[in-house]
Amino acid sequence: MNKPVRRIAIFCGLLVLALMMRDNWIQFVQAEELKTHENNRRVLIARYSQPRGNIIVDGQTVTGSKETDNTDFKYKRTYKNGEMWAPVTGYASQVYGANQLEKLDDPVLTGDDDRLFFNRTVDMITGKGKKGGDVITTLNAKAQEAAFKGLGNKRGAVAALDPRTGKILALASTPSYDPSRIAGSDDEKAWKELTSDKNQPMLNRALKQTYPPGSTFKVVTAAAALQNGLYKDVDAKTDSPLPWTLPDTRVQLQNEGNIPCKEASLRVALQYSCNTVFGKVSADLGNKKMIEQAEKFGFNNPKLDTPVRAAESVYPKDNRPQNAMAGIGQASNRATPLQMAMVAAAVANNGKLMEPYMVDKLRAPNLNVIETHQPKQLSQPLSSDNAQKLQSIMETVVEKGTGTNAQIDGVTVGGKTGTAQHGVDNSGNPYAWFISYAKGKDGSPVAVAVVIEGSETTRDDIAGGRLAAPVAKGVMEAVLSTEK
Repeated sequence: MNKPVRRIAIFCGLLVLALMMRDNWIQFVQAEELKTHENNRRVLIARYSQPRGNIIVDGQTVTGSKETDNTDFKYKRTYKNGEMWAPVTGYASQVYGANQLEKLDDPVLTGDDDRLFFNRTVDMITGKGKKGGDVITTLNAKAQEAAFKGLGNKRGAVAALDPRTGKILALASTPSYDPSRIAGSDDEKAWKELTSDKNQPMLNRALKQTYPPGSTFKVVTAAAALQNGLYKDVDAKTDSPLPWTLPDTRVQLQNEGNIPCKEASLRVALQYSCNTVFGKVSADLGNKKMIEQAEKFGFNNPKLDTPVRAAESVYPKDNRPQNAMAGIGQASNRATPLQMAMVAAAVANNGKLMEPYMVDKLRAPNLNVIETHQPKQLSQPLSSDNAQKLQSIMETVVEKGTGTNAQIDGVTVGGKTGTAQHGVDNSGNPYAWFISYAKGKDGSPVAVAVVIEGSETTRDDIAGGRLAAPVAKGVMEAVLSTEK
């Protein structure tokens, strides 16, 4: 073989070797990634080639599937009362992907989960099509309905928990949207309308939006005072002058009206929502101790999964005057409605904070349970003794304080109102907050947080006790009516 031919042969051999290496790399290394890649249309076609499994609330499906005329996608997702359940289910679209439970539990819903291998094998042998499993939630249908209808045409959110287990009972967000509108392959107009709407109907405000918690955060500040021994008796006078000046400034912190805040006890201060008392408590404890207490309630946790991940609620690292303001729920203090429901739940559960969760079980098509969630304690923000002290003063708020609109006949209710300022120089309408729990013989079956960020109410009439407390009351009554 002459030299030129030998060179060509070597070059061709190298090309064949490179081709073999690339082929093996694709088949044995990238195969799974390519098989499941979101841009692989075959994945989408396979996903909608059979009905998806369902998302279930109180034994009833809130989702479904229907056959279509589409040549690629044989089935399309449907939703029952989609606007009410969208913050729980999310959407499953043939074009725009999926989110929330539809995305996180997609392998079970499509039947692709490894734990459904036996079912798939049996179906293949018997000639049946592949079936998806079901996602059984912890939601309480009556509580969800009460939350959704209570919010009505207001812009806001509700989160409700069972303090004893951490089960999420209600998760409402308004305005909302019907996921059926974007489930098909030709819904571009609906998608553009929803994603460009200034009211953000696709935003899950209960989990994904943070707000200044306003005076509802005073429950955390009171807990910090008790846990750190700053005050032991909730009926003893506090060291709270009036007027009181923010540390390192000449700015006097104002209360809302002429209320009895001078040296007020923690009970009276919470009853009337005294800014001066809780601002000074936060200043006296200092930023480090306030951060520690807030984090025990779940703040500053970027990975709170329900399993849908909640936005991080933040108690800030800050200077002395800003720390005092954060102690009354202002400055850079930010919280989701879920976070504030967790605060109420921990107090109601005698200081024990349970991890919130919304999926109780995953079920195979043959009804065998393939996974059951076990409740788990997240932290212990309060001792039992201090939690009961805090319960006592939160119940005073509802009995004769700013939260009387949440009273329920024959039921012990604890709560705290909040009217949070926001915007440049507080130019925006305030957010109306209310957190609460209802207590029975066996502990509290429900803790609720409500925030209303927009309504037709005039600015001067916006208050947590007036706008948010009635919504929380409706949710608590719904849960109590279904409690066995």
